[in-house]
Amino acid sequence: MAVAREAMSRLVRDIPDFPEPGIVFKDIMPLLADHDGFHAVVTALAESGRDEHGEVIVDKVIGMEARGFLVGAPVALALGAGFTPVRKAGKLPGPTHAVTYDLEYGTATLEMHQDAIEPGDRVLLVDDVLATGGTARATAELVSRCGGTVVGVAVLMELGFLSGREQLGDLPVDSLAVV
Repeated sequence: MAVAREAMSRLVRDIPDFPEPGIVFKDIMPLLADHDGFHAVVTALAESGRDEHGEVIVDKVIGMEARGFLVGAPVALALGAGFTPVRKAGKLPGPTHAVTYDLEYGTATLEMHQDAIEPGDRVLLVDDVLATGGTARATAELVSRCGGTVVGVAVLMELGFLSGREQLGDLPVDSLAVV
């Protein structure tokens, strides 16, 4: 975990005023480009899908659009679990479940294939950032609609000042950094 945190502090850069004035964007692309740093964070995030004995406790990993795909898929591989994406509305072919939720500036809709999660599947949600918690909460609802159970949320970083963790109730949240 310490190696992952060090890599993040060294390789995640702040981009001020992106995508709009007053926002500080957390750019993870240098982290992804660094093999050792990327490996360290994937290994650390995968620990959220293991029990205290190191045994895998998840059947699936979900990556949330879009940067959650970049970290979620390798976490699934590290765990020997399946991977499924949660996408913005209209991006997935075939029958989907959809959840619309509130944002600070409007609403958003997320979709997941109806057959992506089997009843009884244990699921780990993975993303780059936990901000307001709306995306993770909506994704947990999609998992529930398929009959799965979310066992936890793992993120690279949590924007603590937005209190997103509070939106997730008693769902365990593992964050490599709180900013």
